[in-house]
Amino acid sequence: MIRLLIVDDQELLRQGLAMVARSQPDMEVIAEAGHGGEALRVLETEPVDVVVMDVRMPVMDGIVATREIQKLDEPPKVLVLTTFDLDEYAFDALRAGASGFILKDAPGEEIIAAIRHVASGDSVIAPATTRRLIDHLTAPTGDPDAVLGRLTERERDVFLGLARGDSNAEIGAQLFLSETTVKTHVGRILSKLGLRDRIQAVVLAYETGVVARGTARGDGASRAGRAD
Repeated sequence: MIRLLIVDDQELLRQGLAMVARSQPDMEVIAEAGHGGEALRVLETEPVDVVVMDVRMPVMDGIVATREIQKLDEPPKVLVLTTFDLDEYAFDALRAGASGFILKDAPGEEIIAAIRHVASGDSVIAPATTRRLIDHLTAPTGDPDAVLGRLTERERDVFLGLARGDSNAEIGAQLFLSETTVKTHVGRILSKLGLRDRIQAVVLAYETGVVARGTARGDGASRAGRAD
């Protein structure tokens, strides 16, 4: 069961999302909050798996709240849900520690799917934001060999698939590996490169020139790979 905390200052939107989530057999809405401060108070006493977080809120906005959540001993995953498809919000949310960024006008099934992806360890961002996230990056400044040199040959292959946004199943099919084996490789890659999640791996791949621009996936709910 995925335990949810829904944070949005617009009560109707908050209650609507809560109603949709409660209709899912694998989701439980633990609490709702009108701003980040309320969310942090809930997390002091309630175990939560995923926080669905609005960005623009009074008292404490979603970016500050996400940053504070990361300071908890066992922080829940954060899915940022907003009407503002603007680069600064995407960048700020991801830098603050969010595992997902998706727009409120996305279809309900897409939002529910994003919650499940984030709960399982995936990193999800809206397709348009994914493209601009990559386009916004400056020209590669790092040394791709310095990154790839820290990985085994098989880990390099997995890293390239991960950077393209391929799922574990897709990477496994390409490399003739099981999803479990791919998942193990992904964990080792993130550990070796000191990365928090798969979104950071995508950014690193582009910043260092390991992967060229124009190869990011743009279909569906763009992912930095399924983690399950």
